[in-house]
Amino acid sequence: MQIDLTATQFSSLYNIFSFGLIAMLACTVFTLVSQSRVASKYRGALVMSSMVTFIAGYHYFRIFNSFNDSTKPGDMGHSTVMAGTAQGTFNEAYRYVDWILTVPLLLVEVVAVLALAKAASKSMMMRLVPASAAMIILGYPGEISTNNGTKVLWGILSTIPFLYILYVLFVELGKSLDRQPEGVAATVGRLRLLLIATWGVYPISYLLPILIKEPSPTQLATLFTDRQIGYTIADVLAKCVFGLTIYKIARMKSIAEGMKDDH
Repeated sequence: MQIDLTATQFSSLYNIFSFGLIAMLACTVFTLVSQSRVASKYRGALVMSSMVTFIAGYHYFRIFNSFNDSTKPGDMGHSTVMAGTAQGTFNEAYRYVDWILTVPLLLVEVVAVLALAKAASKSMMMRLVPASAAMIILGYPGEISTNNGTKVLWGILSTIPFLYILYVLFVELGKSLDRQPEGVAATVGRLRLLLIATWGVYPISYLLPILIKEPSPTQLATLFTDRQIGYTIADVLAKCVFGLTIYKIARMKSIAEGMKDDH
């Protein structure tokens, strides 16, 4: 599929992919060098946060290169990007490879930083990790399909594990927050809302091609640009801001347990 981008759209995508890449790399460095500022039992959560942003940074490097390789200069300042699954086209699959690795790790971060009892932690991880992987795997066939019926079917199927994840995070995990230090429960509550808000961008972007039937070339370019910008902003919020919040929780718990706050 050939998509004709205006100069503004090309520049916006070029810059947003660059922003996504540097944001992920910067957060990776920060969480790695901040290990000594939290108690040892919470460092695992920061390591996982670093892994999330490093994996995402690598895939944004690949996305950035894929965009450059699939785009050619056109007339009057326009650029043409080839989108699809063939060699030389913009590779949307990089996002799904990223998500299937990072989304389970994001959920494990939350459990790890709370330092729950071993049995409770294992139980939640055994439910959250398979459900998050299923959510991503079930969404991919619909993402690459050009048939609206297929998109709707796989979209519904991927929503089932998503709802289950919300149940575990808000009902099961909520039962353990009363035993957390002051301020931690409220921060975890905001963390869960951040997750819902950022994850909400993905189904909206997923559904846009279904809602716009037979888009014109101009609409197709706008749709492609908006989807990529939306995905990237959501990724930065769901990975970088999420990771920084995990760090904040680790610091709060470390200080509550007697670690000196040396700023």
